[in-house]
Amino acid sequence: MIILVLSDLHLGKGKFLQNGQINLLEDFLEDEKFFDFCEYYSKGEFEKEEVHLVLNGDILNLIQIDVDGVFTSIIDDTVTVRAIDAIVKGHPKFFEGIRHFLKIPNKKITYVIGNHDSGMAFKEAQLAFKRYVGEGVEFCFEVNLSGVHIEHGHRFEVINTVPSDKYFMEGPNGKLILNLPWGTLFCINLLPILRKDRPNIDKVRPLGSYVRWCLIYDFSFFMKMAKIVLGYLFQSNFDEYIAQNRNFKTTLTILKQITIYPLYGKKARSILRRHPEIHTVIMGHTHVQEWLRFPENKYYFNTGTWNTIPHLDAGQLEASSRFTYVQIRVDKEKRLLLTGTMNLWQGEWKPFREEVSAI
Repeated sequence: MIILVLSDLHLGKGKFLQNGQINLLEDFLEDEKFFDFCEYYSKGEFEKEEVHLVLNGDILNLIQIDVDGVFTSIIDDTVTVRAIDAIVKGHPKFFEGIRHFLKIPNKKITYVIGNHDSGMAFKEAQLAFKRYVGEGVEFCFEVNLSGVHIEHGHRFEVINTVPSDKYFMEGPNGKLILNLPWGTLFCINLLPILRKDRPNIDKVRPLGSYVRWCLIYDFSFFMKMAKIVLGYLFQSNFDEYIAQNRNFKTTLTILKQITIYPLYGKKARSILRRHPEIHTVIMGHTHVQEWLRFPENKYYFNTGTWNTIPHLDAGQLEASSRFTYVQIRVDKEKRLLLTGTMNLWQGEWKPFREEVSAI
């Protein structure tokens, strides 16, 4: 069996809004490349093979989709389904690729839920997604496929997760809504405001360097950003649907994490130690392509992102787009890793280049 894993595409409402203006909140512009990717693994040498595509979280940017022009943190199943409808309308080629892939025998998709698409936990949202692509999709928070452990990775940051038993909460009129972590609330309530002035503010790496750069070279925006963030920190402690599991002290502790850019090698090693039957751990979330080899031929991959990432590091001063994904071949019966590679998708003319190889 071949396992393909990619993550962090962040599909929004499309490149253009209904009025023809460019959508500043759209991160994903590679619909044609993704369609070609699905096509390639549906035909030729892969046509009769069992191919399992894992969409490893943050595929849909559900938390940055406005409802009638309003960004809301009161997210129920109805709001989520409307957001999915808007995303499908803005990315028809992307969903056509998934639909075609699933029509081919021995092809399957697992959708692992991340922090930007947390609303996919609603059954109604899953049904809406299947209406557009077909029935061959399963939804989960993590999955183990023949010794390959796959999860998005956001659970390792307190800023981006809540306890699993508190994933939902009672909202207005007793309806079930998402209990959103601070990082998600920040993305919903503050990022749309900040991105109007600086469209790439949430993409710059490392973010801490960008904040310091603003302090010196873009002071007016730094002061605006500080005013907005500090104002929200104060306000969020009194919101009926936010304050119940936060206070000002914990909010300040969380704020310190915004400038930390996590690497998950230690987390992967911990998973491998606790579960000897696992030979490979794959995550996303960080937007950083990563590969590590551990003793006993065990591996960790991070798939990176297909979004453009502006860099402030001295060696990476230009924005970059790398269409990375992981390709794993396993023996299903013996649960053994046969090959594992980090690939860079280049298009059907020269499909991919192997970046690293596990075996």
